[in-house]
Formats: sequence, C-alpha cells, structure tokens
Amino acid sequence: MQKLIDALDEKGYYIWDDFMSATQVEQLKSCLPENWKQACIGRNDEVTRAASIRSDKIHWLASNLGEPVQVFLNQMENIRHEVNQHFYLGLFEYEAHFAKYEEGDFYKKHLDCFRGNENRRLTTVFYMNDSWTEEDGGELVVYDLDDNVIAKLPPKSGRLFVFLSEQFPHEVLPTNKQRFSIAGWFRINGVKDNVLDIAR
Repeated sequence: MQKLIDALDEKGYYIWDDFMSATQVEQLKSCLPENWKQACIGRNDEVTRAASIRSDKIHWLASNLGEPVQVFLNQMENIRHEVNQHFYLGLFEYEAHFAKYEEGDFYKKHLDCFRGNENRRLTTVFYMNDSWTEEDGGELVVYDLDDNVIAKLPPKSGRLFVFLSEQFPHEVLPTNKQRFSIAGWFRINGVKDNVLDIAR
C-alpha cells in the first residue's frame, strides 16, 4: 500500500501488478453476470448513449453478486481509507462496474470527471484477462493534460491501475478479443441543486 501512496504523491498514478492472485481473479470472473447493459456517457439527466464514443457493456457491482465481489470491494475500502489518511481527499464512497469489451469495442479519450460535477476524484481499473498478447489490442492509453502519452497498459490479469480522475485523460483502444475489467471511482460527497449526489 505504501508504494501506491508514494506513487500517487509523486506522479498521480500507480500501476499495481498482481493486485489480486490468479485464483482471486478466477473467483471474480465466476461472478460475471449474464445480463449486460450498453454503457452510456454522463450522469443523471445528462446520460446519453454514444456508440461513436464507447461501445462496451457494463454491469454495476454490488455485494450481492457474490463473495469474491465483496472481497474486491473490501480491498477498495482499504485503499479509500489509506488515501484519505494520507491526502485528506474526503473520499466518501466507491462505485464500480464490470466492463465487457467484445471484439472491436473501444472507448475514446475522455476524463472521468463530469463537467460541472467533479465528484469523482480517484479512478481504479482492474483487469481479468489471461494470456493477453500485443496482437489482442485493447490497451488503456493514458495521457497527461498536455496530451502526451504517459502509459500504454495491456489489460493484464490481476493488474490494478489507480489514478487521479481529474488529471489523466485516457482511452481504450479497439480490442481484438473479449476483454473484462472492473472500472471504479472513489467519490467525494457532493450536493447539486440542493440534492445529495450519491453514486447509486
């Protein structure tokens, strides 16, 4: 955990390989749902479906999806506690979903903070793909705010990528085979139009 804290302090992001064991990843994959929903862009009244921007499908995480999911959520809670203790970010809750990319699917470059509602402060992406090769595509490309590429990450099984949501635009390149991940966000407690903005 200290390596994560140090990297966030120095660079704003951390690549945590072997965050979960192969056995834990397989247990998580056993919780993948049968029913998926086409991913959307935005939140609340501003949600739109934009196939030209992203084509993946999602299923929101909840503890009732199985014990392996609860184990994952518990680990995210540990990260929330440690980050709050060191950086005083006031991270209040964590929201996350399974993401499924079929062959040809992609997600064009974007920031994880929604304009005018910047409650997402820390992003996590966890990968569940065995024996991924360069020919399989589907890399996560991460940029700085000056549009320089700072990382190009294959979706390697067991890898967790953590980064400051407001600092790093990113995209998922088209994948050449089925690809699974968990995308998540630590959020602060926000109020918009006198309504508490709770994740879900």
